[in-house]
Amino acid sequence: MKSIISLMLLFTMIHQVNSQELPYYEIPENSESYTAGAVASRMIDGLGFRFYWASEGLTQKDLDFKPTPESRTSGETIDHILGLSQVILNTAENKPNGGKQPEMSFKEKRAKILNNLKKASDILKDKSDLSEFKIIFGDKKYPFWNAINGPIADALWHCGQIVSFRRSSGNPFPKGVSVFTGKVRK
Repeated sequence: MKSIISLMLLFTMIHQVNSQELPYYEIPENSESYTAGAVASRMIDGLGFRFYWASEGLTQKDLDFKPTPESRTSGETIDHILGLSQVILNTAENKPNGGKQPEMSFKEKRAKILNNLKKASDILKDKSDLSEFKIIFGDKKYPFWNAINGPIADALWHCGQIVSFRRSSGNPFPKGVSVFTGKVRK
């Protein structure tokens, strides 16, 4: 019995370590000042934290769930968030959009989304002027304002859908996660 408990504790610790390798287990410390870049970075950090926990522990049943035949599944919603995270990162890197994502497992998609968001946040964090950052689609360039009301807000919206869908498929949002503080109560 003692060895079973020890084994269970070991698996729990391994899971916690693996989970914490990805960014946004908790929201990073806030900036000291309220610059444009710090605020944009914090918005992206909030998105990363919400996505981390909305997608943590999803099962295949959760990924396949959709409330109506016309809806996207949670898995298809995550594919959409992946595309949005790429637009957010491309905006921070001033790169054009339009590239296609390779085939990936759910675990790989989740990691790529979280890492895309972290990279974008890190780029923007120390900037005082965001006018240099553009969303580029072909010949069209849009100001950073469109990143806020476009892919950032859209991805936040879709994180809420994943949370709702996972509740409906019988796998509610993990307890102890505070989206207000960006911390996890242990």
